[in-house]
Amino acid sequence: MTLLHFLRRSAFVFALALLAAAPAEAATLDGAALSPLWGVPFAGILLSIALMPLLAPTFWHHHFGKVAAAWGLAFFIPFAVVFGPGVAASGFVHALLAEYVPFILLLTALFVVSGGVYIRGNLHGAPLLNTGILAIGAVLASFMGTTGASMLLIRPLIRANDNRKSCAHVVIFFIFIVSNIGGSLTPLGDPPLFLGFLKGVTFFWTVGHIWYDTLFLVGALLVIFFLLDSWLYRKEGVTRADPTPDTHSFGFDGAVNFWLLAVIVALVLMSGIWSPGVEFDILGTHVGLPGIVRDVGLVAVTLVSLAITPAKVHADNQFGWGPMQEVAKLFAGIFLTIIPVIAMLQAGTNGPFGAVVRAVTNADGSPNPAMYFWATGLLSSFLDNAPTYLVFFNTAGGDAQMLMTTLAPTLAAISAGAVFMGANTYIGNAPNLMVKAIAEDRGVRMPSFFGYMVWSCGILVPLFLLVTFIFIH
Repeated sequence: MTLLHFLRRSAFVFALALLAAAPAEAATLDGAALSPLWGVPFAGILLSIALMPLLAPTFWHHHFGKVAAAWGLAFFIPFAVVFGPGVAASGFVHALLAEYVPFILLLTALFVVSGGVYIRGNLHGAPLLNTGILAIGAVLASFMGTTGASMLLIRPLIRANDNRKSCAHVVIFFIFIVSNIGGSLTPLGDPPLFLGFLKGVTFFWTVGHIWYDTLFLVGALLVIFFLLDSWLYRKEGVTRADPTPDTHSFGFDGAVNFWLLAVIVALVLMSGIWSPGVEFDILGTHVGLPGIVRDVGLVAVTLVSLAITPAKVHADNQFGWGPMQEVAKLFAGIFLTIIPVIAMLQAGTNGPFGAVVRAVTNADGSPNPAMYFWATGLLSSFLDNAPTYLVFFNTAGGDAQMLMTTLAPTLAAISAGAVFMGANTYIGNAPNLMVKAIAEDRGVRMPSFFGYMVWSCGILVPLFLLVTFIFIH
């Protein structure tokens, strides 16, 4: 799939939605009136992602997009019949314009721009070097996003270890540190924090309140990784001749893309700071001018990067659309089927998931930060962490000024849970799937969905328990 084909399909789907919805007025969805059965399609797509690569790998590889579409239609068609085209179209347009399009355009821009930078020079994947790359990635993730840092560094990291028997553990820790936890300090790092920024949380609030937690987790993971990688390196060593030839110099080809990366950062910041007061109502979804300018700018940056990046850089990087295509198709199904799940959570104690909301509140009505951390985190492991963040942000009151001051421990817990625990599964954060796809394209035998969770439960969950006892009060 080329970018042009991807954009054409997105525009076609959007046009069909608007045409189908045009006669109907925008309507809201009352989550309290929904049955938990409406969550079955969402559970179905998650189970498909988890099980089908194991049970039917060939079918999944060729038809995962059709499977995602089937689950989407299994929700959308009955939903439109039961609640009417107005409610269904309103929910679809909101998911498309307010969530999916900005999400996928930002990921696409970061994917293309980072894929246009080739780190020249053959590194040799010894434990100290691997640990250093992970540490650098953790720092970069909060400034260029977890997607940007992941796409920039995963390819050279895999090349550095391509003469070892196995480097799956290197990629797993890369997902832990670079694709998730490292992006917890600024709104540029991860989508949940960016949504908080748009809601009024100041740019440097997060770094001021959870940098201890982040430093502890990243430091502990780097130590664990270094010990594990050193043991495996001594045990297995280098098992074959290095397929990547050594070079006389180290540098960056396609470095002009760093300027485009700066443009992406500027566009994201602009959309959160600039408030011209101009917005459009599309079936109940408010689309502001800053968001439109940002999204158009991201498309322009993507096209410019594709135009100016030398073909040799893409060839050296083994750049292809496969990982982006997988994320775009699977998350389209996720964003659609998640509509009733989020609505039921937003219904609070009156909704089908009222027990979850009650669990984060103390007997006296005050919020329990530790429970907010785990509730936000566990749901972010399987739901998209951005809307999950918003659900608990609103559950805690939704007033950014109050949350940044009186309820600061609660907002810190929500922020940390959403970002940290996105590392628990392949679907907790979009870069996870992209890194997995790139690694498998290069011959790395990555663990299955549940195999990956064995790693995350064995390593991350004990660390999250320590974070709870040490930092969350």
